[in-house]
Amino acid sequence: MSEPDQNTGGSRQGVGRNIRILIDGHGGDHAPGMVLDALEVALSAGFLNRFSDPLTFGIVGQEDVLRPLLQQRNIADRVSLVSATDVVGMCDSPSHALRRKKDSSIHVGARLVRDNEWDALVSAGNTGALMAISKVILKTLSGIDRPAIASMIPAVNGGRTLMLDAGANTECNSDHLVQFAIMGSCYMQAAEGVQSPRIGLLNIGSEDIKGTDVIKLTSAKLAESGLNYIGNVEGTDLFGSDVDVVVCDGFVGNVALKTMEGTATFLANSMRRELTSGVVAKTGALLARSALRRFKDTVNPGKYNGAPLLGLNGIVVKSHGGTDADGFVSAISVACREVSENLTDHIAESVQELVEI
Repeated sequence: MSEPDQNTGGSRQGVGRNIRILIDGHGGDHAPGMVLDALEVALSAGFLNRFSDPLTFGIVGQEDVLRPLLQQRNIADRVSLVSATDVVGMCDSPSHALRRKKDSSIHVGARLVRDNEWDALVSAGNTGALMAISKVILKTLSGIDRPAIASMIPAVNGGRTLMLDAGANTECNSDHLVQFAIMGSCYMQAAEGVQSPRIGLLNIGSEDIKGTDVIKLTSAKLAESGLNYIGNVEGTDLFGSDVDVVVCDGFVGNVALKTMEGTATFLANSMRRELTSGVVAKTGALLARSALRRFKDTVNPGKYNGAPLLGLNGIVVKSHGGTDADGFVSAISVACREVSENLTDHIAESVQELVEI
């Protein structure tokens, strides 16, 4: 196994901590090519200069597959190659991956984060397997029962809203949801600079009398938690400016997230069709091309790609399996910010202060 090189990230000078990001070379629908393309971007000056601390990158996977690709892109001397002999397939069950593929890129990567040889693991691989393996190897923080997938979504006026859980836990009790709220609040403070994040509980109505028994009990606990809890929010509030963190179970969160992605694709395709339907429409599109470009950027799911698995005793970031290189770069950026802001420590401290309330 290649050892992390303090200068792997390039020639940038820095006196801060060295941020060490390990990439799963085999995760995702378009790996390993897409992953290597993303690494090229991450090694560029434009990306490196976004962070005050020096960055070191590694890639974990099958050497005979990855080494030639690193050499083709002339980045073999800038990326540490970590050997793993096996691969978790997108259709592998979490239990099979956990028990039968212990030398997979996900397994090896999680162990190296646990052993503090790398600061974070980024993978576009099998979500269930990544969650199961990470939970078993890294364990959860004290006071956290279950990790949650946190997904950033766009909001009005260029804002951003964090929603969790986005698919890791299909059934949750009130304690789990309160823990998600604590973790989401910590994330928005550390990674997004929101001083007192407004917490909303996703429900079928804003009234206290609505929702399941679990939702009602969760609302009561959040109201007494010391968090900036604003009450129930509805689906129509997800893109608004009144809430920073939306809490829900993984079943509801995943359905909501996939609906958003489908809606964004539908809107983009419909607008493209209408704006190319005739001479007048094409002329209008030409005149409005700057605004249309900004709209496309706003609704592009890849811009918000990179869902941290919050609650683990280590940093793991899940990228969408079907993302392109630009989207994967966004996931790498999420991992870099989490390490830079010591997110795991922030969550651990906040849990100790709030989870017993």
